Amino acid sequence: MAFLPIQTLTTQEIFDYLASSDNGLSDREVSDRTGLYGQNCLIEPYRSLPVKQWIQYISNPMSLLLWGAGLISMLIGHMGLGSVIWIIVVINSFFTFWSERRAIQVLDTLRKMLPVNAAVLRNGQRKPIPASEIVPGDIILLTAGDRIPADARLIESYGFRTNQSALTGEVMPVVKISEPILRDDLSELEYPNLIFSGTTVISGNGKAIVYQTGMATQFGRIAQLTQNQNEEPSHLQQQILHITKYLSAVGILLAVIIFVIGIFDIGIQKKDALALSIGILAAALPEGLAATITLAFAMAVQRLAPKGIFVKKLSVVETLGSVSVICTDKSGTLTQNQMTVREIWTKEDRYSVTGVGYDPCGEVISMKTGTIQEFKSSDLVLIGRTSILCNNSRLLPSDSEQSAWHGLGDQTESALRVMAIKFGMKPTAIENEFPRMYEIPFDAHRKRMSTIHTTNNQLLICTKGAPKEILHLCSDILIEGQTLELNEELREEILQINDEFSSSSLRVLALAQREIPYQKGPFYEDSIECGLTFLGLIGMMDPPRTEVARAVQTIKQAGIRMMMMTGDYGLTAESIARRIGMISIKTTRLVTGSEIEAMDDEALSQLLSQEIIYSRMAPEHKLRIVNLLKAQGEVVAVIGDGVNDTPAIRAADVGIAMGLTGSDAAKESADVILMRDDFSSIVTAIGEGRSIFANIRKSITYIFASNIPEILPFFLTAIFKIPLVLTVAQVIAIDFVTDLFPALGLCSEKPEPDVMLCPPRRKDQLLVDRPLLLQSFLRTGGTEFFLCFLLFVSVYWDSGNLLFDSLNRKFVFMQSNEQVYLTAVTMYYAGVVFVQFGNAFVCRTEKNNVKKIGLFSNPHLIFAIVLSSLFLMMTIYFTPVKIIFQHVSLPFVYWLRISLLVPVFYLIERIRKQLFESWKGR
Repeated sequence: MAFLPIQTLTTQEIFDYLASSDNGLSDREVSDRTGLYGQNCLIEPYRSLPVKQWIQYISNPMSLLLWGAGLISMLIGHMGLGSVIWIIVVINSFFTFWSERRAIQVLDTLRKMLPVNAAVLRNGQRKPIPASEIVPGDIILLTAGDRIPADARLIESYGFRTNQSALTGEVMPVVKISEPILRDDLSELEYPNLIFSGTTVISGNGKAIVYQTGMATQFGRIAQLTQNQNEEPSHLQQQILHITKYLSAVGILLAVIIFVIGIFDIGIQKKDALALSIGILAAALPEGLAATITLAFAMAVQRLAPKGIFVKKLSVVETLGSVSVICTDKSGTLTQNQMTVREIWTKEDRYSVTGVGYDPCGEVISMKTGTIQEFKSSDLVLIGRTSILCNNSRLLPSDSEQSAWHGLGDQTESALRVMAIKFGMKPTAIENEFPRMYEIPFDAHRKRMSTIHTTNNQLLICTKGAPKEILHLCSDILIEGQTLELNEELREEILQINDEFSSSSLRVLALAQREIPYQKGPFYEDSIECGLTFLGLIGMMDPPRTEVARAVQTIKQAGIRMMMMTGDYGLTAESIARRIGMISIKTTRLVTGSEIEAMDDEALSQLLSQEIIYSRMAPEHKLRIVNLLKAQGEVVAVIGDGVNDTPAIRAADVGIAMGLTGSDAAKESADVILMRDDFSSIVTAIGEGRSIFANIRKSITYIFASNIPEILPFFLTAIFKIPLVLTVAQVIAIDFVTDLFPALGLCSEKPEPDVMLCPPRRKDQLLVDRPLLLQSFLRTGGTEFFLCFLLFVSVYWDSGNLLFDSLNRKFVFMQSNEQVYLTAVTMYYAGVVFVQFGNAFVCRTEKNNVKKIGLFSNPHLIFAIVLSSLFLMMTIYFTPVKIIFQHVSLPFVYWLRISLLVPVFYLIERIRKQLFESWKGR
C-alpha cells in the first residue's frame, strides 16, 4: 500500500483512507485484501536446487585446479595422494555451501521474531487470529507484553509504551500516543503515533489500525535489505585465485615447451617427454598453496576462539587486517545496554554511584565528604524506598540462559532497583512492608507514574517522573529528615541541578512521596498527585563498557577511523563518544537520519571523512553509509547488536556482532561474533588479521622457493641430458608434506610488536609482489638449487662416475649403475627438504634477526620441522614407502653433508640480508 502521511490524519480520516471502520473489517474484505496484499509474513527468497549449487561450488577455478592436481597425482601412480587432494575440494565446497546460505539463515531468524497470534476486531467482535492473516485496515488490540504483528497507527492509547530496539537498537521505552502529528521533520520510526512490526509493548494498552504488512513493514524492509547484500570474495581470495591461474598458465606453458624441445630438438621418446612435461607441470602448480592458506586461516580462527572471538568465515581474518574504518552502534556495543544510576542529588548532599549495569555490586560515595555512604541519611533511605515501591521491574541473577544479572521490564526501573540494593535495601521485604494498593500508570501527557501503598492505617503515595512535572506537584522538600516548605529559591536550585545532569547526558528522574489518611478509593490523579514532598533527583545513563576507551585509543593509533551510527539522540551519542575518546575536536557535527535522506550521495560522501556523529539512524541510513565508504575504497567493519544493524553488518567487508547482548539476527549476519561482548577483542582480531597477511607472505615465500630446485632439474634433463635429479613423485611429496607443515608453522608466527602502530594495509596491496618473487625464485630458490645440486654431483664424484671432458671443457655424467643414480636422487631430495628447513627460519621475519624474536619462540614451526623430518626418514628407510619413491638408504657420512645445508644456507641469507640493509641505508 502506498504510504500516505498517516500520522497526520484523524481517526475518521484514517478509516476513510484505509476503507475500514471502528468495527474492523468484514470476512469478505479480509479475503479480498489477502489476495491483494498477500500474507503478513516475510517472503522467503528463491532457493536454487542443492545439486545446481553443488556443481557451482566444485567447478570454480580453484576447485578445477585442485581436481587437475589430483588427476596428475593419479596419472603418475599416486592414487592415494590424488584422493586426498580431491577430498580437500569436497571439504572446501561444503564450507562454501554453508557460508553462502547465511542470508537465508538470517531471514529464518527474523521470521522467528514475529508474533504467531494477534487479537483483532472483525465484524465488531474481538477475535484471536494467526498474525499471518492480518491485512491492511485490520484493527489490532494490544496490551503490555504483546509483540506487535504489523506496522500500524494508534487510534487509542492508555499509558502505551513500546520497545523499538529491534528496529533502532535503542532499548529506552518509547512513549506512544494516538493524536495526529503534523511535524514533517521526523523519520517514520520517530513518529510517536506509529507502531511497528516485531517491536513489543512495554506498558499500557491500545488500539491501532494496520497500514503495512509483510515485506512492506519496517521489519520486512530490514529483511529485504539483508537478503540483497551479496557477499563478495575478499581481496586476498581474489589474489590467490589470480596467483593460481598465473602459475597454472606458466606451468602449462613450460610443460609444452619442454615437450616440444624434448621431441623435436633433443629427440627423446614421446613417453619420456610427456613424463618430463608432467613433472614440470607438477613442480609449477602450487598444489599445497590452497591447503596451506585454508589451514592457516583455520589456525588463526582457533587462536582467536579462546579469546572470545568466534570467526564464522575463514577469509575474514585477513580482511580484518586491512580494516580502515569501523562503523559502530552505540547501545549494547559501546555501552552496556543497561541503564545505570550514576548520580543522586538531595538537598542534604550529592552522591556518586559506582558499579555498572544490573549487577547490584557498587558503592554510594558522598561528594561532600568523599567517603562511602553508610545510609544513615534518612533522605537516601526514602529515595531507595520510593525507587523500589514505584517500580514494576524485576531483577534476576545469572542463569543458564543469561550469563549476567538482567532485568525484566523497564530499564529505567531496573536501574532504580539496582540502586536501592546498593543502598543495602531488600526489595522483597520493603514490598511486603508496604503492599501496593493501586497504581496510576505512566502517561505521556503526565510524564509520571504513581503507586499507592498501605502502612499503619495510612496511605503512602510514591511518585517518579520528569523533574519539571514532579516539581510542579510538590509543596515541600525533604532536608535531613525534615519536611520543609519548597520555596522558589529551592525550586530554582533543583532546576539548575536538573540542567547540569542533562548537559552531562544523564537521564534525570525526580522522586517524591506523600502520606495521607487511609481511604478506599476511587483514586484520581488530581487528588492523589498533589502536595507531594520532593525527595531528590536521580541521574542515570547507559555507561560505556569498561574496556572501550583503551580499545578506541589503540584503534586510533593503528590509523583506523571510527564512526558512530546510532538510533539514539545526537547529544547522548556525542557524550558517549567524548567519554571513550572517539572524538578529538572540540565541536562536532551531529547528523540525523532525516538529514541524510535529504542529501545526495556526493554530499554525503564529502561528510564521511569528518568526525561526525550519525544519530537517529534507520537501517537504510546505516547501509547507505557503509556502501558509500566501500565505494571510496575503504575497508569497512560494522559492529552492532540489534536487528536494525543486520543490513549494514551484511554489507560490510567485516560484520561484527556482540555475542551476549546481540540479537540472533545480528549474530547470523555477522562474520565475527564477540562471544564475551568484549569490545577490546576487536583490537586483538585486527592485530591477528594484520599478522596473518604477513605470515601468509612468509609461507608463500617459503613454498615458492622450493619451486626452483623442483623445476630446474627437468629443464637440465631435457636440454643437457643430465640425469633427472628429482622425480615427479618426489615433487608431489615436497609440495604436499615436507613443505606443507613448515609453511603452516610460519603461519603461527606471533604478530610483530609494532603491528598496531602501523597504518592499515592498502586494500590493493598485493599478496605476491615483485620483491617476494625475486626473493623466492631468484635469490632463495637459486641458492637452494645450487646447494642441492652439489649434493647430487658429490655422489657421482665419490663413485667415479663424474669426469671432466677437457676437450669440450665440461663435466660428463658417466653411465652408472642404478644404485649410484638412486643414491644421488635420494641425496638431492633430502637436500631440498633440509635446505627448506633453513629457509623456514630465514622467512620467520623480514625486519628482525631470528635471535631477537627467539630461535625456539615458534613451537609450531619446530614441531612441523620434526614432523617433516620423520616423513623424510620414512620415505628413505621404511621399505614399503621407500619402494614407491625409489629411494635407497643413505650412509651416515652423507647425512653430515645434508645437515650442513641448514647452517650454510642460513649464513648465506644472513649475509645477503645484511648487505642489502647496508646498501639500502646509504
